[in-house]
Amino acid sequence: MRSARKPSASRWAVYLLCGVLGAAMPAAAGLSSPAAAAAAAAATTCTSSGLGLSCTPENGTPHFPLGTSSTFQIRQLVQCGSTMFAVGHFSTVTGFDGQTKATKAYTRNNVFSFRATAPFSMTGWNPDVNGTVNSIAVGGKNCADAYLGGKFTSVHGTAVSNIAKVSTSTGQVETGFQHSANGQVETLLLAGGRLLTGGFFTAINGSTRKYYVSLSPSKGGDTGYLKLNISGHYSFSGVSENGTRVYNQQLSHAGHRVLAEGDFTSVAGKARKQIFMLWLGPHQATVTNWYSSEFNQNCYRTEPFYVRAAAWGPTDNTVFVATTGYHPNGIPVAPVSTRTGLCDAVAKFSATETSHSHSWRNYTGCDSLYSVVAGSVTVYAGGHERWASNGHGCDNAGPGAKPAPGMVGLSQSEGHVTFNPTRARGLGADDMVLTSAGLWVASDNFDNSQNCGGQPDHSGICFLSKG
Repeated sequence: MRSARKPSASRWAVYLLCGVLGAAMPAAAGLSSPAAAAAAAAATTCTSSGLGLSCTPENGTPHFPLGTSSTFQIRQLVQCGSTMFAVGHFSTVTGFDGQTKATKAYTRNNVFSFRATAPFSMTGWNPDVNGTVNSIAVGGKNCADAYLGGKFTSVHGTAVSNIAKVSTSTGQVETGFQHSANGQVETLLLAGGRLLTGGFFTAINGSTRKYYVSLSPSKGGDTGYLKLNISGHYSFSGVSENGTRVYNQQLSHAGHRVLAEGDFTSVAGKARKQIFMLWLGPHQATVTNWYSSEFNQNCYRTEPFYVRAAAWGPTDNTVFVATTGYHPNGIPVAPVSTRTGLCDAVAKFSATETSHSHSWRNYTGCDSLYSVVAGSVTVYAGGHERWASNGHGCDNAGPGAKPAPGMVGLSQSEGHVTFNPTRARGLGADDMVLTSAGLWVASDNFDNSQNCGGQPDHSGICFLSKG
């Protein structure tokens, strides 16, 4: 799923000085030999991935208008039936009007929906949320209900606090569902007839259960299914302030397990940092023994929480994580030796319920990744990265680095670059959704970023269909 946080000011300063916003940095910087420089400078030619994805995005998907002075961002995309739902931080969306057969600007505050197939017509659904929506879950008969979580106080004119259940036909709040969280809601997931809800809150809908709670989809009350006593935050010398929270979550394909990422040190009495795995029992969820000591590593002090996204492999036997973190704390940026740890990387783990080390890692060279999803043979990751296979560089292309701005596809078996359509980097690809039709990528318009696969008019959403 999603995650979008601007990099630290120090990291943007480096990028600006290097002149790399929206483009790959010259690959020869910091290379150890002319041969290595030539290899890194040669961009990987985009060819169809293992799923047969096109390197060129579909035209006509909704996007943010060019020239706006505001930074708009899609935080999450969800498909239910034939409709795609998008949430984030925005006020205007350019999309196709199915009645007039023309493209026009729509006023949409932080939520909208559109048809999942060409010509991707906008719907009339308009909940009009007055603040950022971080997450959406859609369910009910015929996708009738949408659950919204974020930082807001009004939906369709009704006073709420950070969470709401909304009709997907009228956009109005369903008032029978309680709608009050005392802190920002960051992730929502419908699983087993429950609404698993995570965030910064310490009280929600009458419950004092903190950070992660199972809510009734009909009334919104605490079902008591999650009793995890989550606590702690990351503490080491010079670390930035960071608060306990559950940030992201992913349901296994079989529907029996959940991965959850966030800022914590203890879950159900077990030592856990960055991520944990839940078994969804019939009456209560339990924390499994799946874990890795690698998640205990401290990355750079301004990015203490860095495992922002995870994905299940296609048979639920593997787990992939995508991280921020810049570089290991206390390790100088230059000169760079072989990178260690999980900071700014995609990594593969076994999903068997015991302690593990990674199977492979692919480093960006100190650029953040925010999203990851796994297909049958290819793992797709997105962020504001400039390179892949860059384990010997940090803010420069080291030996063997491959230019891969904005998104990349990696071999599931070995972690090598196999798919490289490229995307304008902006803040970073905050969500990726793989459907039977193709790969949806959520993004933003920061620094006027709009290109995907070399094509314009894709700020906010890019769709690479199966060919």
